[in-house]
Amino acid sequence: MTLTPQLIERFRGKKIAVVGDIIADVYVYGMPYKLSREAPVMVIKYEEESVVPGSAGNTIHNLLALGAHVFPLGFIGNDEAGDRLLECFSGFGVIEKDCLIRHDVRTVTKTRILAGDRHTSKHQVIRIDRGNDGPVPEEARRALKRNLAEIRSSIDGLILSDYEYGTVDEDIISFAKDLAQEKVVVGDSWHNLQAFKNFTLVTPNESEAYAFAGVKKGKGDIEAAGKEIIASLGVKGVLVTRGNAGMSLFLNDGAIHHIPISGSDEVTDVTGAGDTVAAAVTLALASGIDFYTSAMIANHAAGVVVMKRGTAVATLDELKKVIGEWDAT
Repeated sequence: MTLTPQLIERFRGKKIAVVGDIIADVYVYGMPYKLSREAPVMVIKYEEESVVPGSAGNTIHNLLALGAHVFPLGFIGNDEAGDRLLECFSGFGVIEKDCLIRHDVRTVTKTRILAGDRHTSKHQVIRIDRGNDGPVPEEARRALKRNLAEIRSSIDGLILSDYEYGTVDEDIISFAKDLAQEKVVVGDSWHNLQAFKNFTLVTPNESEAYAFAGVKKGKGDIEAAGKEIIASLGVKGVLVTRGNAGMSLFLNDGAIHHIPISGSDEVTDVTGAGDTVAAAVTLALASGIDFYTSAMIANHAAGVVVMKRGTAVATLDELKKVIGEWDAT
């Protein structure tokens, strides 16, 4: 299948569900201006801050930016961070907000403090993570699963985005395995890849792939790791993201494709790039695009976001533009 900007138009209106851990990424920007008299640390003068969706929230945000109709299934708190996440989601596309479960447990946040002079790039100096206050109530879990069951016949694809905050449990995984017999199901997991058997595709990064396969990193080893994941999980494909080395796609028919990095290798920030990959490749597969071309699309989408500061999205227009430039070479 030939990759062209017109192919990406298939994304518009595709219905994708995301089940996972929705996090608020908070960025606080400031300018260092003196040393503290209280301790040997720099004092940073506050300038501004922003809140953007992270983890599964970033996957949702990218799907919206790429033209999808999104069903987000996760938990956010009845707090300011939760309100600001909903505002972010409202900025793009069509989102079924009623699928989100809000409750009295605090929204998980990751606060990054970035400092630098006014006319230079700011750099992260510390990150502060806040988990929720306790387990998600069973009533909220049951509501999420009811929502997922109700939309089953309506969706074109499903992404499980597991960051180990407890949203993706055994029942959700079992539902996904069953759904994968008839629709596109993609698994993006941090340290729980072994649970995602019989999915359409999984998208580990390089270190996760090596850890799963028990393979030491080295020349040629990525192929051994990819083959081991295919054999162990029974998935149709494995797409390994490899930073400056691009991506490697392994298919259950034995095909292997090594895809070089899209754009410049002078990366600005890789935060959330894996979420972009999961979003783009799921949309492509759900649009009837073959595995290799879908991986190429995801690679170009990742190339867009790594040139942006912080947790970011690739829009449909940005993706079409970069593919058009690549197609013209």
